[in-house]
Amino acid sequence: MAVFTHSSGQYLSVDDAEIYFEIIGNPIGSPLLLLHGGLGKLTDFNGIVGQLASEFRLIGIDFRGHGKSTLGKSRLTYQQYQADVEAIVAHLSIDCFSILGFSDGGITALRMAAETPSRIKGLVAVAAQSQMEADDPALPMLSGVTADFWETMFPDAVSYYRENNPEPDFDALIKSVVSLWTNINHSAYPGNLIKQITAQTLLVRGDEDHICSLKCSAELRDQIEGSAFLNIPYAGHEVYKDSPILFMEAVHDFLINRITKKC
Repeated sequence: MAVFTHSSGQYLSVDDAEIYFEIIGNPIGSPLLLLHGGLGKLTDFNGIVGQLASEFRLIGIDFRGHGKSTLGKSRLTYQQYQADVEAIVAHLSIDCFSILGFSDGGITALRMAAETPSRIKGLVAVAAQSQMEADDPALPMLSGVTADFWETMFPDAVSYYRENNPEPDFDALIKSVVSLWTNINHSAYPGNLIKQITAQTLLVRGDEDHICSLKCSAELRDQIEGSAFLNIPYAGHEVYKDSPILFMEAVHDFLINRITKKC
């Protein structure tokens, strides 16, 4: 079974950071980028990649500071994530691809699909919103995240980070990520740019998601012409882990049978 291992990949220097990525799956398959969520890593997708590996060339990327990528000195922004991903796409000479992005990865994917619509064949945006507003009920919770809190909640994930990141500094990473999450400047999130998206799009959300609201997802669906929306019951923010069978039934059908746009 094909999975990401954090041992078979390579690095690409992007400005002041080393960005780690791995490629698995069908070497002649259509490229599919997998973009993880905040404080996550590319191996987070290992529970679902086995169902995609025979058809797709799967490219998993650790965002800067996450997994095995170094943080560098630049401020973390969705623009920076986008630039890092696009640098890897250029390095691999990929002209046309699809994206499956979760949370921060989904927000980054929305930016990419809006700014370079002709290159994106299909987009699966999971638990992603186009904008964080000042009155968003999730904002106080995100603002209050600390290194101690995260390590108490997810001790194994933090231990994995410290053991695998070449320049581990979890305090610095937490501060950078919280700053990213809470930057409500309208140039940070995709915002109104999403109206430019032409890729066939599937939006997925867990019905019990406490970060990405039903209202945000419904508004996103209405703004992306022709997009489809799946709200999965009894699943939370990590819907692809909470309900993998239902999630993959929809995503596999979408990626294999519903995407007709050719680059």
